[in-house]
Amino acid sequence: MSAPHQDEMDDAPELLDAEDALEEIDDIEGDVAMDSDDDEPVEINIHNDSIAYFDAHKDSVFTIAQHPTQPTLIATGGSEGDGDDAPGKGYVFDTSPVVGRPVLPPSYNADPNASQQKSTELQPLFTIEGHTDSINTLAFTLPRGEFLVSGGLDGRMRVYKLSFDGRNKASFAFVGEASEVPEINWLAPCPVPTTSQTGVANTIALGASDGSIWVYTIDPSDEASPLSIVQSYFLHTESCTAGAWSPDGKFLATVSEDSSLLVWDVWGEAAAKGLTNENGQTVVSLNGSDQRFAVEGGLYSVAIDPKTSFVAVGGAGGAIKIVGLPRLGSDSNLAPSKPTKGKAKGGDAGGGQAGTILADLHTQGDGIETLSFSPQNSLLAAGSVDGSIVIYDTSRRFAVRRHIKEAHDEFSVVKVEFVQGLGDGWLLTSCGMDGVVRRWDVRGAAGASTESMVKEWKGHRGDGEGGGVLGFVQGSTGERIVTAGDDGVVLVFEA
Repeated sequence: MSAPHQDEMDDAPELLDAEDALEEIDDIEGDVAMDSDDDEPVEINIHNDSIAYFDAHKDSVFTIAQHPTQPTLIATGGSEGDGDDAPGKGYVFDTSPVVGRPVLPPSYNADPNASQQKSTELQPLFTIEGHTDSINTLAFTLPRGEFLVSGGLDGRMRVYKLSFDGRNKASFAFVGEASEVPEINWLAPCPVPTTSQTGVANTIALGASDGSIWVYTIDPSDEASPLSIVQSYFLHTESCTAGAWSPDGKFLATVSEDSSLLVWDVWGEAAAKGLTNENGQTVVSLNGSDQRFAVEGGLYSVAIDPKTSFVAVGGAGGAIKIVGLPRLGSDSNLAPSKPTKGKAKGGDAGGGQAGTILADLHTQGDGIETLSFSPQNSLLAAGSVDGSIVIYDTSRRFAVRRHIKEAHDEFSVVKVEFVQGLGDGWLLTSCGMDGVVRRWDVRGAAGASTESMVKEWKGHRGDGEGGGVLGFVQGSTGERIVTAGDDGVVLVFEA
């Protein structure tokens, strides 16, 4: 389009007369500074407790994974920018070079004036590429972490084989990829207990945006098909939001935005005992058509207790449902899952009541984003969008043991996880969109004071706007916590 027409005479600049141009004006007041609304600079103080950091990501770090036998090996994933067409990218780095901070304060040093230890910058060992959209989930396979698996919003699952040289330095080789779904929401490696006769090593499950679930076994020796499909399921009608294996690797529980819970008999052991539902695939199948199970707004978290007695699911509005699972012992004579009207019971009550709703909990005021069972105690932790954490006693009819109402102030709790090998199963770690990681000691009688925070770690921007903590790993001991930041930074904290 052409520029609008302008009148040359009307737009001509006005010129000063020669006499006016030569006139001098005395400077009486001298130079006068211009007014400014910001007379003083704004000082921003960022508290940073980290001992190391990794900042190669150009945008939010959406996911983080830790190697099961080499806990210093960390994988992170995100995108290469905030544009809609930004490709996904991830990294693997090693935290073993990081030196812990001294226990005593600087005043106890031989030279109190010596400079304090600075946070260590970590360098990538390997770059995860090949995704055209964000990498939003990562996992190492079990039991030995032989493979690293990445899942993206491009629907691709890519697999890399790990090798270690004589100096224990890791290297990675691409094995193959699968692309069966529009978007991958989550990955979950199948546990393989030493006593297991069912689970297969290097098996991984994924949940997709179209509601489907896929289970693969990875075997690079099969060059024609290194990724073998074990099972594929299509009973969810909306996005599959979360999935969790039972600790014995026999069941896979999944939930969906359609408010359904399905517990899959992946290896066919329940079917062999006649314990599956009419569909022949599940041992538990519940949805909103059962008013006692209905959760308006969908389900978004799931966990199975250490004894595989029951499954907990969390959803919109603060709803938590506890559902019994079947026992698969050789002497089992249980019937298949059929919803019943049995009253809520705790402890091991779910063993003989597959599909029974054991408890309907509603303590928190907003969606339940995360659930975790204690490995040693009868405890269930739930983290909510309302910023609170609730601890339930599963041995006492799921009574509330603690309600930490402002665990992360008004910001959403993203993840809660009990520490496996520290604190006898009483220590719980949490992170939230406030950018803070906290650890809680939840021992004590029911109704005890909520002042149970042991320690907190800061370093991410926080405030809920691009600075929250989107995940963490803490190994089996909880001695070091590594975070995935919405601010694009990964931080290493020392407990």
